[in-house]
Amino acid sequence: MVNSALRTWCAVGALCVASFTMVTSEFAPIGLLSQISSDLGQTPSTVGLAVTLYAWIGAASGLLSNWLNRWIPRKTLLIALMLLLAVSNGLAALSPDFPTLLGSRAVGALAHGVFWAIVAATAAHIVPPYRMGLATSIVLGGITIATVMGVPLINMVGQYDGWRTAFACLALMCGASAGAIAVVLPSVQIHSLAKGVGFVAVLRRKDLLITYVITGLTAAAHFGAYTFVEPFIGQVPGITAYLIAVLLFAFGAAGFLGNLLSALFIDRHLSAFILAALIAMALALVTLGIYGPLLGIAPVVILLVIWGVAISALFTGLQTWVLRIAGDHTVPATAIHTAVLNSAIGLGVIIGGEALNLAGFKGAMLSASLVIAPAIVLMISAGVRAWTEPAFLKRGARVD
Repeated sequence: MVNSALRTWCAVGALCVASFTMVTSEFAPIGLLSQISSDLGQTPSTVGLAVTLYAWIGAASGLLSNWLNRWIPRKTLLIALMLLLAVSNGLAALSPDFPTLLGSRAVGALAHGVFWAIVAATAAHIVPPYRMGLATSIVLGGITIATVMGVPLINMVGQYDGWRTAFACLALMCGASAGAIAVVLPSVQIHSLAKGVGFVAVLRRKDLLITYVITGLTAAAHFGAYTFVEPFIGQVPGITAYLIAVLLFAFGAAGFLGNLLSALFIDRHLSAFILAALIAMALALVTLGIYGPLLGIAPVVILLVIWGVAISALFTGLQTWVLRIAGDHTVPATAIHTAVLNSAIGLGVIIGGEALNLAGFKGAMLSASLVIAPAIVLMISAGVRAWTEPAFLKRGARVD
């Protein structure tokens, strides 16, 4: 029994590591933007398309997860997805030009959407019912760890030995994750709903549609600015390559504080918590957009921390919102939420890239703050009071 329990939690840990690797792979071009841009002769906004393409293909591939789950055992599917991502990162490391880099990223994006549609459910399925929340939190914690450590570490590897080495290291991590899953994850067979079941019902629910719109605006605003944060930081007077990595770490570390605040306030003050995070993020982006790198290192660090806390709180809060109100539609509601999130990431990068071309890095920050403004208005107008009622706090409660 002890050995069985140990193996179960080792499996959860392996899924967490896989989540970390998946997210780090997704956002690797953000930490390596300047190096890739210089080496391949592309502008930063063009290199940002490597994130856009990845996100949009991931949004589409996630909707295939229900079909794949009916034909491929869950353990085999997860191993295959990590190996596919390893191939993608390996090809990226060998890319002689930008079109080849985009093609290699597209391969990894096919794995990305399916992975996120099944990984949390896999963790919840292999542990006792009363431990489902803990298992899910551990696996999704890979996202926060990747934000804190993944992108900055990739940036440091790139600074030390080039961006190609950074992608090669990611390929090795993917292979190691696949091996760990093969060793410790038990055989899992989770039944899927019939094809198409639930999606139409979800799209008819006003309460879920509101969460999707706010999620989309939030993700588009964040990645419209965050994609170009590395070269933006590089313009701060007196900055060095080492300090750039430190500031990226500071941004990611703020995510831990965002998670802590979520744990303290999310159960009883979900809507107010989301609204406060939206306002904090908007104010940070507006200030960065107006004053730019000339603020100096200390103010930029403070604003990055506020932004990092806010976006971590928002992603946790919005996902919690969907899970609480989804009820019997949890699987399709989560799949659509993931698709909306990834689609918005790609759109945000394009918006930020156009603003960058027109008005520089400050323009990218200001455009992001404008994108998030409608989310604040919608959050207020949708009815804060209704979401704080006790009925909303119960899983599956409907709010119209």
